[in-house]
This record gives sequence, C-alpha cells and structure tokens, in this order.
Amino acid sequence: MPSRSFVVLFVFGVIYAVTVQVAAQRGGPAVGQPLDGLTPTLTAAFNAGARTFTKRYEIADGLGPVFNDESCSDCHRTPTVGGAGNRLVTRFGRVDDGVFDPLVELGGSLVQTRGIGSVTTPFGSFVFDGERVPADATVTAHRRTTGLQGLGLVDAVSDDAWIAIARAEAAADPATAGRPSIVLDLLTRLPAVGKFGWKAQVPNLRQFSGDALMNEIGITNPDFPDESCPAGDCSLLDFNPTPAMNDDGRDVDALTDFQRFLAPPARAAITDDAVAGEKVFAGIGCGSCHLQSIQTGANIVAALNRVTFHPYSDFLLHDMGALGDGIAQAQAGVREMRTAPLWGLRVAGRLLHDGSANGIEQAILRHDGQAAAARSRYTALDPDRLAALLAFLRSL
Repeated sequence: MPSRSFVVLFVFGVIYAVTVQVAAQRGGPAVGQPLDGLTPTLTAAFNAGARTFTKRYEIADGLGPVFNDESCSDCHRTPTVGGAGNRLVTRFGRVDDGVFDPLVELGGSLVQTRGIGSVTTPFGSFVFDGERVPADATVTAHRRTTGLQGLGLVDAVSDDAWIAIARAEAAADPATAGRPSIVLDLLTRLPAVGKFGWKAQVPNLRQFSGDALMNEIGITNPDFPDESCPAGDCSLLDFNPTPAMNDDGRDVDALTDFQRFLAPPARAAITDDAVAGEKVFAGIGCGSCHLQSIQTGANIVAALNRVTFHPYSDFLLHDMGALGDGIAQAQAGVREMRTAPLWGLRVAGRLLHDGSANGIEQAILRHDGQAAAARSRYTALDPDRLAALLAFLRSL
C-alpha cells in the first residue's frame, strides 16, 4: 500500500499537470516546471506563486496609476510562464560632463508606457496616460525581459562564493575579469551582491519581486511603498484612486516562492557536436565570463542545498564597450552589463539586452569591450569548429 507522503506527492503532481494542461488549452503558455525534490508544502507554495504570477491586477488592486503591464506573466512567457520574453522596456537619462543623470524629476529612468486612464477621486477627475521619453534625455535604452527559470539556485549561492568567483577571474585574466555589484539589501539593510537584472542591481529574489511589482505594475508593497510619480510629477498622485499600500507583502512572498522553486530551462540532447563545441567555447575564451558551473551554499531546502547548476554565467559586471546600454544603475557604469546566463538560449527569441540581435551569431558579433578578444577568436574559427560551437550553443 502506498505511503501517505507518496499519495500527497502524487496528488500535487496531478494538480500541477492539470494546471499546465488547462493553461495550454486556453491558448496561454504553460507554467514552467518546479525544481525536482520539492516537498508537498513547497510544491503548494510554488503553485500558489504561479497563480499570483499570472494574476491580472486591476485598478481596484492598485494597478498603476502608471505601469507597463497588468501581470508578471505578460512579459515573462517564453517558452513557458517564467521564461524570458521579447517584451522591451525603455530607460532613459542624460549624460553631463561624463556623469549619468537618471532624470528622476522627469520620471526616469524607467518609462511606464501605460496609464489607468480616467479616474475620479475626492480631489477631482484626472486622466492618467503612459509616459514618454522626455526631450531632455540624451540616452535612451531598451531592455528585454529576462528569464526567471533557475534563479532560485542563483539566489541560493552565498555572497562569498560570488566574490571568490570574481577573485578567481582576476587571477586567471585581469583583462576579462568581472566584478561583483554591491548593492543594498532592503531587508537586512546591509550591503549584498547583486545578481538580478541586466545591471546586477538587485541582490535577491524577494527584492526583485517587490521592485518589479511596483515599477512594472504599480503595486506598492513593504519594500517599495512609494508610487512612481507620473513623468516625475508627484502632485498627480493626489488623483491616485488606491493611495494606500496595495500589497501587504503576501503577493511579494508568493512571487518569490514561484521564482525560488522554478526549475532551470531544460537542455536539449547533448550530441557529439555539442560536446566538441563546448571545448571550442572554452578555447576561445567565452567560458571566462559565461561560467559553466556554480554551486549553491547550505540551504534548508534540499532542492537548493549544495546543488551544482549550469547557468553559463558568472552574474558579474563586465565592461562591454559599445554593447553597454548607456545607463548607469546601482554600481554598474554606462558600459557595464551583467553576464547574461545562456541556459535557455535554444528557445530564446531575440537576443542581447535590447533584443537587437535576431540570432546567436549576430549576438556574438555585437560583443565588445572585455569580450572583444573572444569575439575576434570567434571570427577566426574554421567552418568545422564554428559549426561545433553553434551546435553547443543551440543545445543550451
């Protein structure tokens, strides 16, 4: 007779499979898979988080008053909910005498492209429209939606490990070494290593969730209690129909659980060509930044405890020269970007931070700065080695 724990796990598995099937039948992408080895309680937390992730916020929930989308899943949906996407957001700023100004007084640096429209409050009636890049901006950049799969593993790596990776890179080759982005952890109020976002500007998944919930959807929460002032004009918040804090932290917790327990993207079959191509990848220097393997630290969750995973990224900041987006954010300068993880590359649409590359080869050729030498070695590959390299990259 099956044990009670087996029956519970089986029931949760059936529920999850049915949820995925129903989502697919409704025309929406299926939700990404959870990590293997989760307990029934953690599986339930993952499924509850997935529901919050796909929730469509309304004005009554606190949507806006300016925002980019009504749901997290509107952007993170390739090939499954929680994956990357081709949706772009816009950032802007101004450079004066070599110093970047995010133009906060004009609504920068993030543009919220949509508004909740016409509302009536005790202060009167008003129409909230989406923002536009102001004329004062001299820098405009687009950023593509990042994938969330596997980020619980990244979050479970200790800060000491990231610093050790940076030191090892500096010892191996200072010309290509990355540096950790040290940012403020809003929960502990202490410095921490940033791993998330194109500029490694966020240190953990809870902060990442709260930041996105407020900045992209307009839902204020304990770590981000202040609404975005439309186009920088905070007086317009008098007309905000939901001025109280919109989320008491429960939605942030649910979103964090979903991301924490979301499995990495599955890799394709590893052929002989892919094995040979990984050797080419390492030989021309790509592996210096796109680090194959990282290990999590000690963790009370068995599925996250001392797990070796393969993101093909060091999650550090690198000077990318002309490939930088011109935006300074947290500790990252205008030319610096966090190394993009390559897992899930085979199902990605457009590539690079701004979605400007429509394929792997074009993305490699755009590399610059600390990656220029590896790019040069790539362009010198003979046809056989090039084919092997591309076979490897298309397997990720």
